[in-house]
Amino acid sequence: MKKRILYIAFLSLILTMPFISCVSNAKFLASEANASKLQKENADKQNLLIECSAQAKKLKDEKASLQDENASVQNDLKALTTESKMTIADQAKRLKNLQSMIQSQHDVMTRLQNSIAEALLNYKADELSVYVKDGNVYVSLEEKLLFKSGSDVVNPQGKEALKSLVKVLNSTKDITVMIEGHTDNIPIKTKQFADNWDLSTARATSIVRIMTNDYGFDPIHITASGRGKFHPVKTNETAEGRAGNRRTEVILSPDLKELYKLLY
Repeated sequence: MKKRILYIAFLSLILTMPFISCVSNAKFLASEANASKLQKENADKQNLLIECSAQAKKLKDEKASLQDENASVQNDLKALTTESKMTIADQAKRLKNLQSMIQSQHDVMTRLQNSIAEALLNYKADELSVYVKDGNVYVSLEEKLLFKSGSDVVNPQGKEALKSLVKVLNSTKDITVMIEGHTDNIPIKTKQFADNWDLSTARATSIVRIMTNDYGFDPIHITASGRGKFHPVKTNETAEGRAGNRRTEVILSPDLKELYKLLY
């Protein structure tokens, strides 16, 4: 009986061993799978940590770069502010000097106009006129005061007028003189003059020669030009209008060299 019991117990042990082995293998596989999962999660976290570290370094570098740029901008702004203050001060000084010089030039031209008008007081209004236009003094000399019709030879009465004018100009500094010849629109064509433009230029040149050669005006400050019929001041439809257009203008301008130095 005892042997039978032992036999049965041994047989039961043998029969249960496969089941025990199967359970242990399943637990092992489950443990192995869990370990693999943990390893993968750990690798993912390591990669994420590396990425975060790289991002943090990038942000740190960007912050340092921004700080450097900000410092540079602040320095530039400070320098610009200082330069702007200097520029404003310089501009204020320049403006003051400019205003003073303009006023001085205005005073010179006003005195010049008055002096010329006084010097030429004996001439009639239909012979010459003195006026200011665009900051310049104009002395407009009619043809009958200076020339015979179609001629560029200045007559004695015209020379006396030019002599009185040059006497005033020689006592005035810092002015330039433009002599402009003008005609009416009646065509002219002679052996001496091809057209009105030619005649107006020749008349201006004749006056320049008298002012410089005969009366000593400095040729450096004078220019001759002819405008022909193209700048009338009156209508060419009447004899009176055409007579007014046949004129020679002496245009007196202030010397603007010092003014240009202030502006540029």
